[in-house]
Amino acid sequence: MSRIKGNLKLVQHAVYPPKPHWTPDQLPDLSGRVMLVTGGNTGIGKEMIKELLKHNAKLNSLASVRKAAEEFLSKEEALHTLFNNAGVMWAPVADVTADGYDMQFGTNVLGPFLLTQLLLPALLKGKASSPDGHARIVITSSAYAYLGHLDFETFKDGPARRKLSTEELYNQSKLADVLVTFELARRYGEQGIIAVALNPGILKMELMRHINAVKRQPWCNTINWPAPMGAITPLYAGAAPEGLKLNGKWLIPWAREEKCCNEQAYDEKLAGHLWDWLEEQVKKPGQVNFVNGLEA
Repeated sequence: MSRIKGNLKLVQHAVYPPKPHWTPDQLPDLSGRVMLVTGGNTGIGKEMIKELLKHNAKLNSLASVRKAAEEFLSKEEALHTLFNNAGVMWAPVADVTADGYDMQFGTNVLGPFLLTQLLLPALLKGKASSPDGHARIVITSSAYAYLGHLDFETFKDGPARRKLSTEELYNQSKLADVLVTFELARRYGEQGIIAVALNPGILKMELMRHINAVKRQPWCNTINWPAPMGAITPLYAGAAPEGLKLNGKWLIPWAREEKCCNEQAYDEKLAGHLWDWLEEQVKKPGQVNFVNGLEA
């Protein structure tokens, strides 16, 4: 029943989202705010950068997580908003990272987790210098999180992982993004860091490059949401004044709060277990550079 409910919610949000009640034109002046967007070379990230620049934000765009923290910290001491936006969708099951992690889990979850950890000191400094006294972390998940289920045996390559489809591996990674976000909110909310997860909408963009024509055609024929629409919800969470009330929340298209349609997203024990597992992975020697390109 939960899977049926998740599929129905996915279709609803993909095909019939309500009209936007907020647009990026309503962003305040962001002069002096330092913002980092991963995956800013295309798709949603590129559109976010366009809008943030219109409102005078100081931006750093990274096409890859590799050495991203070092590059950023060499230029800036404080960070006001981190948009963890880079990701891959439905990559071939055979694809794994250099360290043997599932490509989608490594790209969509482990890489952003590591980047966030390395930039937490800058975010805390950003909170201190922010006009509203907060810093923000915005994580782009997906409506496919509604269909996700975590199996820790499939995060790295092995027989269990190879039994799953690329869709199942993607759904898992997007649910993990939500769990990490909500755990960030619990751990750092009282320190002034706001963490928000969201479904940006099902959009026509480069993220679908791994999807074969047979799978891609129904989406492209049915859904006409352009990439700029996908930027609405993350911009609302990461730069609008209303975002101050969204710590630990789930957003849907376009810039609306709703409960995530997957009960596992609210399993605090599971989130803690995932957090501990991720921390163990990033503590390994050389792990900082395990990802070779997370362009969105």
